[in-house]
Amino acid sequence: MLRATAASYLASPCLDLRKVALYKSVPTRLLSRAWGRLNQVELPHWLRRPVYSLYIWTFGVNMKEAAVEDLHHYRNLSEFFRRKLKPQARPVCGLHSVISPSDGKILNFGQVKNCEVEQVKGVTYSLESFLGPRISAEDLPFPPATSCGSFRSQLVTREGNELYHCVIYLAPGDYHCFHSPTDWTVSHRRHFPGSLMSVNPGMARWIKELFCHNERVVLTGDWKHGFFSLTAVGATNVGSIRIYFDRDLHTNSPRYSKGSYNDFSFVTHTNKEGIPMRKGEHLGEFNLGSTIVLIFEAPKDFNFKLKAGQKIRFGEALGSL
Repeated sequence: MLRATAASYLASPCLDLRKVALYKSVPTRLLSRAWGRLNQVELPHWLRRPVYSLYIWTFGVNMKEAAVEDLHHYRNLSEFFRRKLKPQARPVCGLHSVISPSDGKILNFGQVKNCEVEQVKGVTYSLESFLGPRISAEDLPFPPATSCGSFRSQLVTREGNELYHCVIYLAPGDYHCFHSPTDWTVSHRRHFPGSLMSVNPGMARWIKELFCHNERVVLTGDWKHGFFSLTAVGATNVGSIRIYFDRDLHTNSPRYSKGSYNDFSFVTHTNKEGIPMRKGEHLGEFNLGSTIVLIFEAPKDFNFKLKAGQKIRFGEALGSL
């Protein structure tokens, strides 16, 4: 009887909630900043090969694809994490309109239903919470929403279109740069300081709305079918999210507190449209691994060329009409 009671207690939702609350209390932002400083420390020449070789063995890194294969070239862990690839290592698919912006694992994809998006199968988060609160200002991407339907109508700008999403998880051994998934124009950036909890699939099943809690950078704009967005989600030890054309972006910085957000418009008096991006063009990078979420509108006959759980590489097809 006691064993049964103990087993029931260990499996109880209350205990899970306590574990989640305890995990959320861990100062992951502070720890990630400390890890970032450690990554910047220059390693002695003799120590680089054994340190990087251990990482390569642990996470299955393919150094034959790296632009520089010599491990002594990388002065610190940060440079090694952000290593570039050889020019032809990732050919960009020309047959499909949307390609994978990064290496990684497909966690979920499909149409957005009822303004809820799946971070992993069966675990959802609010689209509005993820993209951010609506604010009544001309230079922000969305006006106030009063319901799920009105919020969705702000994103789906063309009659007959649907809203789609795709979630890609980057493991520590993956190539950490990310690229433009299609031809589009980036008009706005919204930065959420947030937490820096782990985003591996196991944790994503455990913590509801994990992606809404974590630090993230939301890029929004337009492609040929209307609204398009790419969100880079930070994680533990991945406080550094860099967007190459955005010098004002500073992630995991003590100047910003959790629960806030800041906006920046790329549309100016001299640049009426924003930042044009070509499919496959370099867009940004993470330190270590993390997650990218695409949310976009497209006609009803848009078709993903994917399977949930599959490994994918930057440049491979995500979908097309």
